[in-house]
Amino acid sequence: MHAVDGGAPGRAWSALGRSLPRPRGVLIASAHWESSVPMLSGNPKPQTIHDFGGFPEELYRERYPAPGAPELAAAAVALLKASEIAAGIDGCRGLDHGAWIPLKWMYPEHDVPVVQLSLQPELGTAHHLRLGRALAALADDDVLIIGSGHVTHNLRDWMSNPRRHEPLRYAESFADWLKDRLAARDVQALVAYRERAPDAIRAHPTEEHLLPLFVAWGAAGTDAVAERVVHGFEAGALALDSYLFHPARIEAD
Repeated sequence: MHAVDGGAPGRAWSALGRSLPRPRGVLIASAHWESSVPMLSGNPKPQTIHDFGGFPEELYRERYPAPGAPELAAAAVALLKASEIAAGIDGCRGLDHGAWIPLKWMYPEHDVPVVQLSLQPELGTAHHLRLGRALAALADDDVLIIGSGHVTHNLRDWMSNPRRHEPLRYAESFADWLKDRLAARDVQALVAYRERAPDAIRAHPTEEHLLPLFVAWGAAGTDAVAERVVHGFEAGALALDSYLFHPARIEAD
């Protein structure tokens, strides 16, 4: 429903869209597209995918008709293959809600071309960090690389009390641990978060919603400065934190 009422995340995403240098394109890794090998969307006119059910009708009327960027998809595939990562292009894929909802607030005129990247949850965190590192050259070529997921994602706990205001203890402790480890640039702990982080399995019963963060972090360089630009919780269980990764040289400014 953040597509209809952006709330604090929508306001922060809007502010980012105004403050960041305007990119020539966006490459976004979404938790809602999985494939056996990394796939890039090559559709020049991607449709808005409503990949959810049981929500108010107004949500299904939302459209985000941003253009695709087949040439950017091809460049991303070339970079992945240069890093010995098998990859391909899906010429029919549209934009799922993990992609078009944040972009609706960042670029409301839907005039920035978008390419989506799929995830491979069975390959884990190190693989997705490697994907980001392989794509880092795009960030140096005016492409904004985004990871779209959730810092915590336990839908059972979220649905059990949708009116809950206070964060559940495990969700808060996991979000705080993540912030501290990103600040410390602790690659080993973050890659092994399922063994190292407090209540990791309850925070992420499945991994797909945290993996996009590793793509964005890898693309920025794991020595990047992680700035938390959104902090909060929905129904106590879903941490809404968003991070902006600055090149390390900005830290001294």
